[in-house]
This record gives sequence, structure tokens and C-alpha cells, in this order.
Amino acid sequence: MTPRVLEKVTQIIDRAPSARRTVLALILADPQRVLDETFETLAQRANSSVPTIMRTCRDLGYAGLREFKLALAQELAVGGSPLNRRVRIDDDAQEIITKVTRGAAAVVNSVHTQLSAQTVQAAANAMAAATRVDCYGVGATSNFMATDLQARLFRLGLASNSYLDPHVQLISAATIGASGVVMAITHVGGMPSLLEAVDVARSQGATVIALTQPGSKLAAIADILLGIEVAPDPVMPVGPEAYLAHLTVIEILTVLVAQRLGDQAVNRLASIQHTLETRGLDMPHHPGLDWERAAGGSDGQAR
Repeated sequence: MTPRVLEKVTQIIDRAPSARRTVLALILADPQRVLDETFETLAQRANSSVPTIMRTCRDLGYAGLREFKLALAQELAVGGSPLNRRVRIDDDAQEIITKVTRGAAAVVNSVHTQLSAQTVQAAANAMAAATRVDCYGVGATSNFMATDLQARLFRLGLASNSYLDPHVQLISAATIGASGVVMAITHVGGMPSLLEAVDVARSQGATVIALTQPGSKLAAIADILLGIEVAPDPVMPVGPEAYLAHLTVIEILTVLVAQRLGDQAVNRLASIQHTLETRGLDMPHHPGLDWERAAGGSDGQAR
């Protein structure tokens, strides 16, 4: 049986060089903190350097920083509560607040280290130049992401749609054409129906952008891969951390598309904002409904 991460740390810590021994001791002392923080922060706490952290990961048998963190996250997921891998079942409310919010911040920060600026810019350029952007999702979380991205692109002035039904996705893919873009969003990246739709879209010459985890089947066939890896969730196939990571990517992508469109997007957003402020149903000064008057009597009696 392959030793687990913390077991490996225990096995090598006594014979490791002093600088790496300090890093290993920090891992043993608080593995969740090591998982949540950046390697630059870990290096500072160890009075060391990122190359030393990298060598320590290799001592443990991992090719790099990402592989080490993924293995550590998987191990900690087993030891957490059945509701959240970062908390214990007996944690009090304050401990849960601290752990969940710290974990959320760490997940969002991980997007910074995983997302290539060149790749996300290429995705934004493709969307801004497309005659149509069709967003596909699979499952509750990815469906929401696809719908959210479509609404954002629509506000910017792009012809965009979101299709969640596999049958309609196939119809979309068959009609999108070479000047269109398909944005496929799924954490797992292996749903057969989505892969079929993407394959049809590619056969039509469309550009396929995938927001999924590296190494998935979808990642292998995408023209532009926005690859984001998130540690497994103890309860759901796609947990809240994947949701946060994908939402962060969508926000970055939206800003880049708006930059690419320039004044067209700025003016459109200003017009939408003005309309909602002056005519929106949820505006602060919208008159309330007078139920007595609506009933037909100024004296408050219904007629």
C-alpha cells in the first residue's frame, strides 16, 4: 500500500537536510494551513525558499507543488467531517467560520497559480470575435455557471446562449458554424453527452473553450483549456470549492472580454444600469402596493 503524505513526511524528516526538515515539520504541525497558503508563504515561515519547497515535495515522491497539494488535500478530505473536508465534526461555530472562509480564500487564490494569462486572454479574444457564444453546462453547479456566463456576455452585447439539455446542446453544436464559440463548463469533464456535443461543434469548425480540470476527456479535445484543479469534496462529486474556483475564472474572463470590446461594452453596461436604476422593479424608490386602495375603497373597506 502506498504511504500517505503525512506518513511519508514522518519517514524522511529525521534524515532530511536542515532546511527541508523545517519545511517538513511545518507540514506535520498544521497540514491544513500548508494546503491553504501559497508556497511563497510557506517558504517565508520556514525561512527558506520556493526551490527548497519544491525539492522537499520531490523528496516526498511528488513531481511538483501541484501534485503534492492535491495528494495532501485528498488525505485531509478523509479526516474531515462528512460535511466539509476542512472541519471536524466537533468544531464550534467560530472554528467552522474560520476554516471555511480560510479555505474559500485559498481556493480562489489557487486560481492565480493555475490559470495562464495567455490562455485566458486567448479565450476572451475568441469570445469577443465570435458571431455566437453558446455555453454548455452539465449538472447543477456547471449549469448555473453556464447560465451566469451567458447573462454576462449578453450584457456586454455578445450574441450568447446557454444550453443545459443534452439534446439541445447537440442542436446548438450542429448549427454554430466556424465563427462561433462553444464554452463547455464542467468540473469532472467526462460526461458523454457533453463530449458528443463538443465533438459535433468541432466538426463544424467552432472554437471550443473548456473550463474543467486538466487531464479530463474534455480537456483533451478543447481548443482552449482553462484548466482548474480542485481537491475532491467529501460529500458531492462537485463541491463548493469547485464552484468558487469556476466562478472566479468566469469573473476574470468577463472583465477581459469587456476590455476587448472597449467602448461598446462600457456604453451598453451604462445603459443597462441607467434603465435598472430608473425603471427597475427593485429600485429603492419603487412605490409600494397599497392593499386597501387596491381593494377599491378609500376608507379601507373592500367593495
